Amino acid sequence: MVLVTGGTGLVGAHLLLHLLENGETVRAIYRNSNAIEKTKSLFELFQKEGLFQKIEWLEADILDVPSLEIAFKNIQYVYHCAGIISFDPKDENLLRKVNIEGTANIVNFCIHNKIKKLCYVSSIATLGDLAQNESQLSETSEWNPEIYHNDYAISKYGAELEVWRGFQEGLSVVIVNPGVILGPTIWTAGSGAIFSEIKKGLTFYTKGQTGYVGVNDVAKAMIQLMQSEISGERYCMVSEHVTYEEIIKRIASKTKKSLPKFYAKPWLTEIMWRIDWFCSIFFGTKRKMPKYAATTIHSIDNYSNAKIKNALNFEFVSIDEVISNILLVEKN
Repeated sequence: MVLVTGGTGLVGAHLLLHLLENGETVRAIYRNSNAIEKTKSLFELFQKEGLFQKIEWLEADILDVPSLEIAFKNIQYVYHCAGIISFDPKDENLLRKVNIEGTANIVNFCIHNKIKKLCYVSSIATLGDLAQNESQLSETSEWNPEIYHNDYAISKYGAELEVWRGFQEGLSVVIVNPGVILGPTIWTAGSGAIFSEIKKGLTFYTKGQTGYVGVNDVAKAMIQLMQSEISGERYCMVSEHVTYEEIIKRIASKTKKSLPKFYAKPWLTEIMWRIDWFCSIFFGTKRKMPKYAATTIHSIDNYSNAKIKNALNFEFVSIDEVISNILLVEKN
């Protein structure tokens, strides 16, 4: 039997669908029963309600050891997708607790229960920092602790260290490091929020660049890695690099929405993050543009996907096709 954590999130929900289509017996843990409806809606979009009924749902928390004892019964393989995504400095302690401590718990249970293999969903945020002679970040880029990293990146890096600890203790592991993940149904949080924001109408854009990947590519690669003999490796999952200006324009044009007209220069986003900080302090609002985000939306980042392509002979779906598929599914 396969155990999936984070089955109510974007990656976890799509992973469940692919696993069940492959005939796997699956158990998924959840903290809030209402969140299961998001996963159910995904299966309904693809007319796979019958497969959804085959999921063994179990209420558990990766921070709650007693509940994990039940969750790990009769499990052979584990996909660890659960985690917190936030760039709000106020969430530092929560990020470290869930992403690091929660992953440590999963690793410990995998070791104790002699799990055959663990797959952990990390992030390109942990790939390290460019050396002077490098133009692309890859799995071999070194993490420089003297360079600033946001709290989310630090928490995912710490989680990876827990996975490597498990590997050193004999646990078979693989890690995937996806870029910005795009997929249908869950548009109100994380990377999916870009669709809902564009539907409302965005006025500003920036010219920074990062790596994007379709959620189905991430799920398929995870399954292939788990079915392979590969262990002790991590893989950057990026289909292609797109500027923020271009990704907004691609989605806006396909949804028949107005294109953003104004380029938000660095000096403007510097002002915006300070206003955002002021409002969070004096009015208690949630941070929408932390200082880190105001900087990164102007940076040009490049990532190598050569390792996963060579290891699995893997071919990524283009981001244009990913966007078209998302909109087609949602329309139907």
